[in-house]
Amino acid sequence: MTQDIQPRGEALVAAARAGDAKTARRHTDFFVLGHHVDEGIPYWEQAVAGGDAFSHYTLARYRKIRGDRPAAEALYRAVADRHAGCAYGLGVLLKENGDPEAAEWFRRGWEQGRSLDCKIELGKLLAAEGRLDEAPKFLMSDIDLGDIAVFRWVKLFESIREDFDRVAADLDAAEAAGDGDTAAEALRPLFDLVQHFRDYPGLTTEAAGYYRRASALSASARVDHAVFLTETAGDASWPEAHGLLVQAHQEAYEGAGYVLGVLHEQRGDLADAEHWYGLAAGDGHQAAQWNLGLLCKRKRRYEEAERWFRQVGQDDEDVVAQLDRIAAIREGGTIAPGKDLRRLPELRERAEAGDVHASYAYGKILGDWSGAGDRHLVRWIEPAALAGDPEAAYDLAELYGSLRRPTLRDHWYRTAAEAGHHDACNQMGWLSEYHRDYQEAERWYVRAADDGSPLNAMLAGKLKAQRGAYAEAEPFLRRAWEQGSGSAHVTEAAGYYGLVLHRLGRLAEAVEPLRAATARWDDDVRARYSRDDLDVLARTANPERELAEVEAALAA
Repeated sequence: MTQDIQPRGEALVAAARAGDAKTARRHTDFFVLGHHVDEGIPYWEQAVAGGDAFSHYTLARYRKIRGDRPAAEALYRAVADRHAGCAYGLGVLLKENGDPEAAEWFRRGWEQGRSLDCKIELGKLLAAEGRLDEAPKFLMSDIDLGDIAVFRWVKLFESIREDFDRVAADLDAAEAAGDGDTAAEALRPLFDLVQHFRDYPGLTTEAAGYYRRASALSASARVDHAVFLTETAGDASWPEAHGLLVQAHQEAYEGAGYVLGVLHEQRGDLADAEHWYGLAAGDGHQAAQWNLGLLCKRKRRYEEAERWFRQVGQDDEDVVAQLDRIAAIREGGTIAPGKDLRRLPELRERAEAGDVHASYAYGKILGDWSGAGDRHLVRWIEPAALAGDPEAAYDLAELYGSLRRPTLRDHWYRTAAEAGHHDACNQMGWLSEYHRDYQEAERWYVRAADDGSPLNAMLAGKLKAQRGAYAEAEPFLRRAWEQGSGSAHVTEAAGYYGLVLHRLGRLAEAVEPLRAATARWDDDVRARYSRDDLDVLARTANPERELAEVEAALAA
């Protein structure tokens, strides 16, 4: 196939210049399906200059995958008014940026190119605006026989509508009877919709109305309302949520103090968390006693911690384990600075004065040892990341990953990786591999393997072996095989190491790793990959076949 690269590329460019879109696409598929992205880029650049829309689309996609979002936007935008794929790609990129212009490009992609992907995104945007009744109607309009993809979203939006209607009806009954317990119970269908509220924020307006109605009848519902606000409305909702919880506590609702403790702890307000845990623990709330014990332990107030743990139950296995840990800490005598909560006030003061390193240290202790929630840590980690600290950039990427912000996650992984962070290089390798950009993935895994780990060596060596660079792959796979004993990836390393040795003519050496791989391949390797992913399956080694060929050659 590599011998075809230049003729195929030249034919692609010629077709683009002649306006032959069908032929240009056929030659583009050669590069994409053959995973010759590096080789295809210069030809796509020439085809773009020749005006070929699909080359704009393809080049934009790889520019985006490889981190150049402005270049991708320019490529998409250049032909989006006449190419539905580029209209969709531009809409997705703008949506990821939080730009409302995305809706216009989805609309144009649907109206001009009948792009089903654009139609689905428009339906999702309607739901995100809270137009829950309109979204399924729009998705079901003008459908063709093959438009099965819309039904997943129609079913989702209709099921949310049904849940809302059920909540409304149950609240009507509760209000008519003045029944607080029934009002609180009526909210239950909303608990399972939290994920959808994040994806479709417009739905929270209607949901908030139901919580407000139930809160008027029930202290329990006030607690649920407060939790809903903190999960969906961010810091701006904190005063209202706090007020609801305090009111529920004043009405002697069991658990309100505990929830106040949890939310304060998630915000990093440890003094307030301790206050509310203490009130709930004093009333016998076991979860509050446990959390208070953990908090006192982290603050190195061991006698208090032991007392609260014992309140939970002397015979509880978890309590016994915590008491043993406290005894071990006392015997050890010291605690690492990164675990010492007593440093927090001084670090916060320095952070608020502009010390980015203190801010990062403060955020790390809050996140690792004090129970703070991820969304409350971003503001402490971000300054050091912006100042160029690769560890902070990596940690910020991890936070955005847990917060389901993939665009920001990938930006900070890339920032950390480009600064040499090995774990971030691994993540970039995984991301490139996910997008089938195997050449870019290989480069990232090679950089990740500089950390000396057998896993990253295996990943780099595997991709080299898959593209036939056996001599390059051999030292990486040898390291993974020799140093990976007992690890989850050693079987895969053995299979590719044996394959490489076979192809390099080192038949006797290939036998041992191939036998080891064959014995465990189905359980350790095949089980990790989808049987429906034909691209991955086509690239995966077959150690049983390799072993048979090696043994036959040795016997001959």
